[in-house]
Amino acid sequence: MTCTTKLHLTVDAQYCSPYAMSVYVALQEKQLPFTLSTLDLNSGANHAPAYALSSLTARVPALQHGDFVLSESSAITEYLEELFPDPALYPQSAQDRARARQIQAWLRSDLLPLREERDTLVVFYRPIARPLSDAAQRAAHKLLRVAEQILPPGSDCLFGEWSIVDVDLALMLNRLRLNGDPMPQRLADYAALQWQRPSVQAWLGLSRPALS
Repeated sequence: MTCTTKLHLTVDAQYCSPYAMSVYVALQEKQLPFTLSTLDLNSGANHAPAYALSSLTARVPALQHGDFVLSESSAITEYLEELFPDPALYPQSAQDRARARQIQAWLRSDLLPLREERDTLVVFYRPIARPLSDAAQRAAHKLLRVAEQILPPGSDCLFGEWSIVDVDLALMLNRLRLNGDPMPQRLADYAALQWQRPSVQAWLGLSRPALS
């Protein structure tokens, strides 16, 4: 399939999924034309038989490319990278690409207490006054330790040039930054800078429904 084959992205109705955001940003960065639709996850629309069958995992995001449908965000961004390699979403060296995929997998599978207590409503709607539990504080400490370790001193990006992992990490850091939780200034500056990228601003500018 080629760039002329239609691309369609399905995301959550509140535009709050960090994984949907990652794919949306990837499509914007590659300047690929695509159509967009939403599912109301609160009503279980993602479990409707047609969507569940085509997406396999009944989750968002899902990318349809011609007759092919793929869910799970990192699988989608890697698929886009293979089909449309320029501009790149991932670092060029094999070791940096492996590290980028490691960070993506880690952000999606770890830090659950932090993700629960600083959900993405904090990022896209409003802060939460409730302090972090001990478990969430440990998760936050781990996030900040790893981010400090992998972000080179004086750099705006993890791997010398921007990659999709910068957006994934910035979103996780912004769960703390945008809620006013303490964090090292250089990480706050990094997350704030990533938030100004035009592809990210396009996601932020989508019209979100009011919270009920």
